[in-house]
Amino acid sequence: MDWSNSIYLGAGIALGMIFPRLFVRWLRPKQASSNVSSSSSPVAPLDQEDMLAISQQLQQTQLAYQMAREMSQFKAGFLARTTHELRSPFNGLIGLHQLILSDLCEDPAEEREFIAQAQERTLKLLKLMDEILNVARTEHGTNKLDIHPRLLAQILEEVHNLTYMLAANRNFPLQLLPTDPEIYVLADDLWLRQILISLIDTAIIQMEEGSICISTSTVPTNNFVNIWLDVPTHAILWSEPIDLIKSEEHLTQIDQKNAAFSPGMRLLINQTLLEVMGGKLEILPSPIAKEPPQEFTRLQISIPLVIPEVDLR
Repeated sequence: MDWSNSIYLGAGIALGMIFPRLFVRWLRPKQASSNVSSSSSPVAPLDQEDMLAISQQLQQTQLAYQMAREMSQFKAGFLARTTHELRSPFNGLIGLHQLILSDLCEDPAEEREFIAQAQERTLKLLKLMDEILNVARTEHGTNKLDIHPRLLAQILEEVHNLTYMLAANRNFPLQLLPTDPEIYVLADDLWLRQILISLIDTAIIQMEEGSICISTSTVPTNNFVNIWLDVPTHAILWSEPIDLIKSEEHLTQIDQKNAAFSPGMRLLINQTLLEVMGGKLEILPSPIAKEPPQEFTRLQISIPLVIPEVDLR
């Protein structure tokens, strides 16, 4: 895909820019010491702060490359992933119809019960197919988004109100840190709210212990605002097999009765919708520290920052 190739090229260029600078700065002191008479002023060796800065920059570049590679593979398997997600509920429908057609029902009441179950699963399956089609139309541009300046604090407050009960019922703290009330983002508020709720709900369902923290950070240099979701690492399923058609083991992880998307598919849909709005979804190591120590992962949702020309209040 063109965009993934661009990411790989950018990461390669960044790596290419870091290593020569490090090598040149390491080589110059040796050349200066061997040619003192011909050099007017020796070059100072790298100090500890320079080495630390270069090391951090290298780690960030490597992390960006790894993330771009994972997301590229993740999105490249959209067709296979969609086929796999829909095949599992279809198998459940086929099983119910086989029971009925094979006259394995004990009485007409049980047969009607199987038919009712098949009808219910068919409607849920149709809902999943409509959701996939809706996302595809949005990405293609058929479905137009209502993108306007939106007050970020209001959106996050609504998301918190709609998700904190699910977390509280499972004894998982859900914290929303204060957001600058003057920050506006350029987005479709309905889609952005749906994406955030989906990410939080998926994390809560996958969580075994821990907490979730919602916070924000503005990046005025690139006109973006970052929404951070710090969740336990075990609640993020982002390294799934791409060739899901051949993955029999993964079939058992999909709820045939409820016909719901897997966490991986839900993450892919949210990523696609964010890209349509000019944003992006990234998975980063979380810098937060907890007692006792726990592994956390940061979901970073980047949305264009905007300064409204009129008073939107």
